[in-house]
Amino acid sequence: MANTAQAKKRARQAENHRQHNVAFRSQMRTAIKKVLKAAGEKDAAGGQTAYREAVSLIDRGAIKGLLHKNTAARYKSRLNARLRHATA
Repeated sequence: MANTAQAKKRARQAENHRQHNVAFRSQMRTAIKKVLKAAGEKDAAGGQTAYREAVSLIDRGAIKGLLHKNTAARYKSRLNARLRHATA
């Protein structure tokens, strides 16, 4: 348990950051699922819209350090391939 004022403040900040990261990660995963659903239904227009939204969130996560940049690139590449294959 934190004893000093500084340590207590850092503990509060860490909890706030954790909650923000959990919410953001959930939002990102939901966007990814929307792309996969559109690909499964072979919906090209909806898939492109969902893909753009997902890429935006993935990139934001990579910039903020929530995802490694290579992980973000892999997610985007696989989503794009899945979408292209489904709508071809």
